[in-house]
Amino acid sequence: MLVYILCLLLLGLPVLTMEFAIGRAAQSSPVYMYQRLQKLGGKWGFWGYVSLVGNVCLMAFYTVVTGWIIYYFVRFLTGRYQELGFISMITDPKVNVLYMFITVAAAFAILSTDIQKGLERVTKFMMCFLLLLLIILAVKSIMLSGAKEGLKFYLVPDFGKIDGSVIVGAMNQAFFTLSVGMGSMAIFGSYIGKDRSLMGEAVNVIILDTLVAVITGLIIFPACFSYGVEVNSGPSLLFDTMATVFNHMEGGRWWGTAFFLFMIFAALSTVLGVCENILAMFRDLTGVSRPKGCIICGSFVFLLALTTALGYSILRFRPFGEGTAWLDLWDFIVSTNILPLGSLTITLFCCYGFGWGWESFLAEANAGMGLKVRQWMKPLFKFAVPLLIIFIYVYGMITFKWQ
Repeated sequence: MLVYILCLLLLGLPVLTMEFAIGRAAQSSPVYMYQRLQKLGGKWGFWGYVSLVGNVCLMAFYTVVTGWIIYYFVRFLTGRYQELGFISMITDPKVNVLYMFITVAAAFAILSTDIQKGLERVTKFMMCFLLLLLIILAVKSIMLSGAKEGLKFYLVPDFGKIDGSVIVGAMNQAFFTLSVGMGSMAIFGSYIGKDRSLMGEAVNVIILDTLVAVITGLIIFPACFSYGVEVNSGPSLLFDTMATVFNHMEGGRWWGTAFFLFMIFAALSTVLGVCENILAMFRDLTGVSRPKGCIICGSFVFLLALTTALGYSILRFRPFGEGTAWLDLWDFIVSTNILPLGSLTITLFCCYGFGWGWESFLAEANAGMGLKVRQWMKPLFKFAVPLLIIFIYVYGMITFKWQ
């Protein structure tokens, strides 16, 4: 947790500020935003295409995960939640394909109509309720009989366990949770008015993101120790732990229904943002209409996501040895490679004259009221951030367990 927070502050905050600045200045989809700002005839536009690949690869597994959340919501809503099991769910091809299809179809149907803004308002409302529900569940979890050990595991530092793999994981998670490095946040930056400075906006995002993550940990880890759920159980941790918590709660069916409903809106907001990115880049490249683009992009995302949806049953694939699947490959491409390399690209582009340049970035980032990027921060942005990313990335590649 401490290393993760440190990575958020030293790496996530500068990169998020820079990506916001590129997006607001370019007013373009990621596939062309570098060309609009680059100087000296550089070849930065290549990374715009890499950003498109990264967004598509992210949806290759994130739409499936969102489908899992929808499935759990349906099971709680219908009262069939007590026999829920994560392994039985992911190995059922019908469940995975159906709910992934629902996710993809809903996302691109929304993007093809005028209801997107209305959904955004509803999502903001639902996110407030999700935060309130998380706080209530955290209080309940802390009061469980085995909560003390869970809190100790979660909050008491064990510095002896901080090694290179922890630092690599913390950096990748920091970039993933902020969605920096492949243009996702540049889109949001393009909507930020000139009346607000961008470092202040980045700080607000990081504070809220970290707050939700910490509260979620206060729910999950005390519950794991109270109900005997393995804390290193991977993607199943959220689903198995929360289902167990609700199974032991009075009125657990309705608590679970509300929780997974709010989680649907949280996940769908990410799916909509990334799919809008994909759609915008595809339309910039081809000039097709929005409805036609939605059909083409939606079909492609669905077909690619079938690898993950069927990766634990029909399309078994072990890219990194036993216990891995298609999801691990897509996550490796996005989280371990494109996000850190994209963050490095953004840093070099903003800080050096062969890209956009420090002064251009500074003027854009500091326009408006709020927290400013100061000149004394230049060595951090220009030298420390790229060097740390390079070092941690190379170390991660060398020590990665390929098989």
